[in-house]
Amino acid sequence: MGLGEWIGFLALIVSLYILWKIRAVILLFFTAVILAIALNRLVRRLQQSGARRELAIALTVGIVLVISSVFIFLIFTRLSSQFEQLTQLIPLGIEKLRLWIDWLQAKVPELALNNIPNLDNLSQQLQTLSQWIISHIYLFLSNSLSLVINFLLITVLTIMLVVNPVPYRQVIIRLFPAFYRHRVDEILTECEKNLMGWLAGIALSMSFIGIASTVGLFLLQVQLPFVNGFLAFLLALIPYVGAILSVVPPMLLALLDSPGKAGAVLLLYLAIQQIEGNFITPIIMEKQVSLLPAYTLALLGAFGSLLGFLGLLLALPILIIAQTWVKEVVIKDILDRWETAPSRKP
Repeated sequence: MGLGEWIGFLALIVSLYILWKIRAVILLFFTAVILAIALNRLVRRLQQSGARRELAIALTVGIVLVISSVFIFLIFTRLSSQFEQLTQLIPLGIEKLRLWIDWLQAKVPELALNNIPNLDNLSQQLQTLSQWIISHIYLFLSNSLSLVINFLLITVLTIMLVVNPVPYRQVIIRLFPAFYRHRVDEILTECEKNLMGWLAGIALSMSFIGIASTVGLFLLQVQLPFVNGFLAFLLALIPYVGAILSVVPPMLLALLDSPGKAGAVLLLYLAIQQIEGNFITPIIMEKQVSLLPAYTLALLGAFGSLLGFLGLLLALPILIIAQTWVKEVVIKDILDRWETAPSRKP
């Protein structure tokens, strides 16, 4: 390689290193972009109703600030203390599970237990899984100063993007050649459409799962129903994996009372997932972009391990945007227009 190529390669490495170091800020900015897209859609609806844009923005920002303040207040006053209780009760539930497994092994013939894989390691696996769930979410919510700073940063960025979104959009468009800028504008509009479809669907799904889980656990008299319902609500953002992760803490808490109650919790969550999958999802399926499960799970695992809990929550919208760009640029604009070269005659 020549000197210019080496300089370009080193510049790429340095850029990737800098992006990695500021990955937390990038994730917060991406969160602000998603929120700004949703709020801008609400602003447009208010404008269509006859309100001026300034008034529509003020009403939208006011509504969001009130909802966010109530949300933060609930976390600090109720859920924070319940998370601490949950971290103390989960090990007791795991110990109860270990004792129940020992009793099961003493009562059931060894030959029958041989057909159950990893029974001896079940409690250890559940402990690892539960500690991962609780520690990541608790650390994400319990650091008051960090939570307030991140909240303020996201709020300021979101308001800036909502008040004047055109310059930020133009910056992205101008990064492309002049002949392709109109097409980039269309792709950005398609990304916005797909993100809004995902937001509408996930908001309805999360609300149903969170409320149904809280009410069900309250009726079953499982400890800490509100924090477990909040976990179910939050983990509903994560497709496939979230449903499995959310059922572990309430089952362990129910096991402190009896194995039968733990089974009832499992049936409750299965019923909620069935209702959500068969009734809620079909209603919103037309607005959602289709994602391949294998790619989704792989990305969730990568983002969860590399970027933490916030990266895990944002993995799906990032995948939606990436899939939209690949579909529009690589497939439609390049591959679909790639004509076979005519064969040369000898």
